[in-house]
Amino acid sequence: MARISEIFGGPPGLRWNVGRRVLQVASAYVLIALLLFIPAGSARWPAAWVYMVLYLAVIAAGAFMLPVDVISERGSVKENVEKWDRLITGLLFVSSLGVFPVAGFDRRFSWTKGLGPWLTACSCVIFLLGCALDLWAMYANRYFSTSVRIQSERGHTVCEAGPYRIVRHPGYLGMILYNAAGPTLLGSLWALVPAAMTAVLFVLRASLEDKTLRRKLAGYEEYANRVRWRLIPRIW
Repeated sequence: MARISEIFGGPPGLRWNVGRRVLQVASAYVLIALLLFIPAGSARWPAAWVYMVLYLAVIAAGAFMLPVDVISERGSVKENVEKWDRLITGLLFVSSLGVFPVAGFDRRFSWTKGLGPWLTACSCVIFLLGCALDLWAMYANRYFSTSVRIQSERGHTVCEAGPYRIVRHPGYLGMILYNAAGPTLLGSLWALVPAAMTAVLFVLRASLEDKTLRRKLAGYEEYANRVRWRLIPRIW
């Protein structure tokens, strides 16, 4: 109730942005369902329903745990976005959604055979771990955005809380994990191709974002010297 009061008792811009974000997430959920079941040619696909239920649970968790200002920012119209990020975001949109129709056609034409239930179970665990890490990063960092930009209007500062004490871009690591787990959760090895492209794009985005923050965000250079690893401790 307090959360609802915070939204509806806030300024009109906050209510608009939160509503916009709800619409974005709901539209993405419906789009994923269509991209799965239409290529599959049938709704009789247990693994896809498991994926949709897990995804819905993650959405619900985010709705309850994420700060309202983080949800509002993610639904806002962005200004001063880095030009290169607009291109990468577009490519990420295509590659990440590409997993679902490939998995759907794989289901219809049985391209992938022999994946056991143990692999599905492991994929579910990795999917949820990746989502949990992503949500933790968003919860810890009130400047976590859908676009790479310096949020001067919100007093943008360096975040060193939660997972940011270990790596500089934990949200991207979480996204890589749950995107990588999706294909095998859905029973498709072919869907690993767009998932791999998505992972490469996230690594590229993390690298470019890191360079941008070093140049433009006060205190980030010192933070980067303290927290050496961008995505994976002792590797990169």
